[in-house]
Amino acid sequence: MNEKEWFYDYVSPDMVQLHSIRQVVHSGKTEFQSIEIIESGGFGRCLVLDGKIQCSEADEFIYHEALVHPAMITHPQPEKVFIAGGGEGATLREVLAHQSVKRVVMVDIDKEAVDICREFLPSLHQGSFDDSRLELHYADARKHLKKKGDKFDIIILDIPEPIEEGPAYLLHTKEFYELVRHRLTSQGILCLQAGCSIWGNHAVFTAIIHTLKAVFPLVFPYQTHVPSYGGTWGFAFASQRLNPLHLTADEVNRRISLRTKKSLRFYDGLTHYGMFLLPKHLRAAIDKEKRVITDKKPLFIYQSAPA
Repeated sequence: MNEKEWFYDYVSPDMVQLHSIRQVVHSGKTEFQSIEIIESGGFGRCLVLDGKIQCSEADEFIYHEALVHPAMITHPQPEKVFIAGGGEGATLREVLAHQSVKRVVMVDIDKEAVDICREFLPSLHQGSFDDSRLELHYADARKHLKKKGDKFDIIILDIPEPIEEGPAYLLHTKEFYELVRHRLTSQGILCLQAGCSIWGNHAVFTAIIHTLKAVFPLVFPYQTHVPSYGGTWGFAFASQRLNPLHLTADEVNRRISLRTKKSLRFYDGLTHYGMFLLPKHLRAAIDKEKRVITDKKPLFIYQSAPA
């Protein structure tokens, strides 16, 4: 039997998930980060940034529908949407599925990474970059929001975890969340990926939730299982007025039917409620969390193999 090559995805210094590699489609380094696209045995093509799997062809629909639709469905009429990151185009794809959307401003710092994804991951973006509603900027999302005075109904942070010296660690701080709050309309919603929520490895998730609570009066953590990540993944919904749990499952389904132009594979009314039902140990960890992430004291995750 031929010996397989394996990609080591380090979840923590003490935990690793292995993915068999059938082919390395692309490997290189941009101005901001390392980028690989590998053809894995279990999940098809995977986007890897700075040694961490960001998404896979097989199960990306779980992650992206979970990230986008709870906020888009809860908002009464989302027309203007801001996306930070999301260079593979799948978050954009899900946003554009909503017929109410008139304008999407997407800001990604890494044009080379976006171009690579457009070439090698067409099944993810599905032509979304060609939609006339899109304004695509290659810039630092924080600087862009600070410079521009635009207000948005939905702001989505689809950015990498806070890796030291990576391009996104200052997009996970209290100061940045305060800037985001000022760029939301009165009924605006912030939604974001908030890191791993697996037992014993949820420090980023709980710290992000606690930091959001220092900025927004309404914060709702949620999670779902993403197989290519090796377990559950955390998200957050934050707003000054809107509560996602005020919608019934039937109302969620009604809004999906009326608003979207595609059939969703993961998200519906029951899934909406299920994601917000966190287990007792995770609720307890959030309640015990004391850390507020700041510019002066940022949070970093473990990046790669232990020395």
